[in-house]
Amino acid sequence: MDTNTINYAVYLVTDNTPAILGSRDLCEVVEASVRGGTTIVQLRDKTSDTGAMIEMGKKLHAITRKYKVPLLINDRIDVALAVGCEGVHIGQDDMELSAARKLLGPDAIIGVTVSTIEEAMVACKGGADYLGIGTVYATPTKTNTKNIIGAAGVRDILQAMADAGYDHVKTVCIGGLNAENLQRIVYQSEAPSKKLDGVAVVSALVAAPDPEAAARNLSQLFNSLPPFVKQSSAPKAETVDAILKLVPDVVKEVARGKPLSHNMTNLVVQNFAANVALAIGASPIMANYGEEAFDLCKLGGALVVNMGTVDPDGLQNYLKALRAYNSVGQPVVYDPVGAGATTLRRSAVKTILTHAYLDIIKGNEGEIRTVYGIDGHDSVQQRGVDSVSELEVSQKAELVRKLASREKNVVVMTGETDYLSDGQHTFRIDNGHVYLEMVTGTGCVLGTTISAYVAACPGDKLAATVAALLHFEIAAERAAERRDVQGPGTFVPAFLDELFKIRKETSEGRVGWLKSAKLTRLS
Repeated sequence: MDTNTINYAVYLVTDNTPAILGSRDLCEVVEASVRGGTTIVQLRDKTSDTGAMIEMGKKLHAITRKYKVPLLINDRIDVALAVGCEGVHIGQDDMELSAARKLLGPDAIIGVTVSTIEEAMVACKGGADYLGIGTVYATPTKTNTKNIIGAAGVRDILQAMADAGYDHVKTVCIGGLNAENLQRIVYQSEAPSKKLDGVAVVSALVAAPDPEAAARNLSQLFNSLPPFVKQSSAPKAETVDAILKLVPDVVKEVARGKPLSHNMTNLVVQNFAANVALAIGASPIMANYGEEAFDLCKLGGALVVNMGTVDPDGLQNYLKALRAYNSVGQPVVYDPVGAGATTLRRSAVKTILTHAYLDIIKGNEGEIRTVYGIDGHDSVQQRGVDSVSELEVSQKAELVRKLASREKNVVVMTGETDYLSDGQHTFRIDNGHVYLEMVTGTGCVLGTTISAYVAACPGDKLAATVAALLHFEIAAERAAERRDVQGPGTFVPAFLDELFKIRKETSEGRVGWLKSAKLTRLS
């Protein structure tokens, strides 16, 4: 079998434990899975004796040969030789790759588990045909994981392979993948120069009520873009001039389309958020019960998850809503309020990042540093929801760029100066007014504003987010300059008025307010 032509797209790793397989016959499960589209099978059995494992291997090999699908044996070179199958998969603690190759010969498929760049380089140099990268997320079927690396860890390994000239070596990732998260993980793990060749799953097929249908679904998901990747025929605005030219159209589109802004937020800011949404032309709903999202997500709007209140029930409601909006590809704005203040909040951030795609992450410096640090980088201890400003300008810009690149989304860091990036293009905005810092919930309602804009312009989320920030912050400047505004108390109603007036002026073709825009491209 030509190892260069192997299709790794849907890679089944077997599990014969009652907790996963139940009372079903493993051979029947594997055959149904292969019929549905599984492209490669690995027999993994850590409990049976050698004779039983060889017997099962021969049964499975008869099935896989019928469908022209390779069978590999986990760890046991002796079993692979006895079965006569196509190859093996070895871990870091198993037989060395060179010894396995010597025993199995040059035509055998040999895969190696890796969880670091160093391990990947050694395996590639040693002649591995493919790498099993992981563990992506924790899973009960593999409890001896040395590292949980997430999609970002997978991407780092893929890019390192390409940089070292090993882009021809095939790759699959493993660990916690299923039909719900497969597309997100594949999308977020793609490096600029290399992407995954497949996904390895256990429970998603072995425990599936209908393995054939499950395999067919996984194959379709792997070979298609996730719903949240919005395709646009128009080129994205990448320069200051191009974005400023686009802003009026986005403002008009929000007013014309009245997109739904579904806010999951705390009681303190619900009224304010609803009034801001109405002022810019959006249609607000304050709905914290996750079950409602499965209906609301179909209305063409966007979701705002404002993590103002964190408790187990609230977190589960967030996850349900995120799942709903991700499933139909409608935008999500995530505001990790006070992310670094407590262990509970940091844990909630990690859970949300693990279980959902977030189109926009918006927070102050402390919150953005905490979100970035969840993956093992430097974090920061916050005092409540207040921002901790310690970074230099260049460091702030680099932080938002790195986080956006890691998550493949848009990241906004708010403050006296705002920084935002999509991982490739980074901007700063110097508009706004100090009164915004003196009113509870202005950061939260900025999330509401952004949600309406990305719902109206999903094909260019960075430009839409810039437009939202400019509308919001120039309105704040105009409100603060009014004679009737004497401080934060009189600022709020004036601010709502100016949000509305900018929308009205723009709809009438008057865009002089944009002359106040202080937008700078940094990279």
